[in-house]
Amino acid sequence: MRRVRPDRRSGRHRGRHDAARLDRLTEAHVSIPFLDGPTTPILLAPMAGVSDRAFRTLCLEQGADLTYTEMVSAKGLSFANAKTRHLIDVAPAETHVAVQLFGHEPDVMASQAAWVEDALGSRLAYLDVNMGCPARKIVTKGDGSALMKDPDLAAAIVHAIKGAVSCPVTAKFRRGYAEGDETAPAFARRLEAAGVDAVAVHGRFAEQLYRGHADWDVVARVKEAVSVPVIGNGDVRSGADAAALVAQTGCDAVMIGRGAEGNPWVFAEVKGTLAGRATQKPSLEERLAMARRHARLLAAEEGRNIVRMRRHAMAYLAGLPGAAHARAKLCGCVTVEDFDAVFDALLEEAARHLSAR
Repeated sequence: MRRVRPDRRSGRHRGRHDAARLDRLTEAHVSIPFLDGPTTPILLAPMAGVSDRAFRTLCLEQGADLTYTEMVSAKGLSFANAKTRHLIDVAPAETHVAVQLFGHEPDVMASQAAWVEDALGSRLAYLDVNMGCPARKIVTKGDGSALMKDPDLAAAIVHAIKGAVSCPVTAKFRRGYAEGDETAPAFARRLEAAGVDAVAVHGRFAEQLYRGHADWDVVARVKEAVSVPVIGNGDVRSGADAAALVAQTGCDAVMIGRGAEGNPWVFAEVKGTLAGRATQKPSLEERLAMARRHARLLAAEEGRNIVRMRRHAMAYLAGLPGAAHARAKLCGCVTVEDFDAVFDALLEEAARHLSAR
């Protein structure tokens, strides 16, 4: 069991709870071993339409310590929806995976969390509750970041899930819901009291969506507010970013989301930077080879129609010579052969560009 850390400034346990309540907190928490290790774990964030089995496989190969599934609707699971249940399928390379659920009904969240734990067994690293998604279609149903407006309901969800499963339970949320109103530290304390085993904090307000910059200082404030592990998230796109986030916040792990799209190498770069090793950016040929492999992994799972590869392919091509023209063609791609044709044309254009110098 995870022990509550003493306050280093006073030599006493953090004075936010009375002693009896701290004892209950200590008993409620489940340790997450890899978050307590000597090195900083690097995690792939849950991303709808992105963190499928194929992409998770590539990120693991590049050094990600843990990957999350795409966010999964607890309500969809409760209806035994095959498309929803497919989202928790584990890739062959995954010895363990984190599953992120979203919803707002404690009983439904708890029952489906128990089903996921039973279905995945030892391959389930932990269950995460989405309390940060700012998408309108999620928030208007009371899910995702809408839960930050109702801390009591958020805590009830964590408490219900904790009572239904034996694996660790975590939550991912934002700096706050309304722009300018930071509630993350108090929200984290509320979830800790409910038994959450770790929290992940994104440094933007929900109303910001993805505008502006992530404020990493809020990660540090949450780290100071709670005793459970804190995972930092937001605007990590390089090894230097990850090192700065860890140094600035003291976070226990780094989570990378959009910075990994089209760039699974970011995990190798981060690992190298944190270990003091120099790393190299992938070449054009390496980027396109990875994109081709990604398409084939998707096709092996989904058949000839791999329309979902369009978003991935556009990310792999970002910033490359001729990418703007290639992106227009990608909108019509459906099969591996379609994507290969676009990648071949991009290589030919790059070769012409080099010979013209």
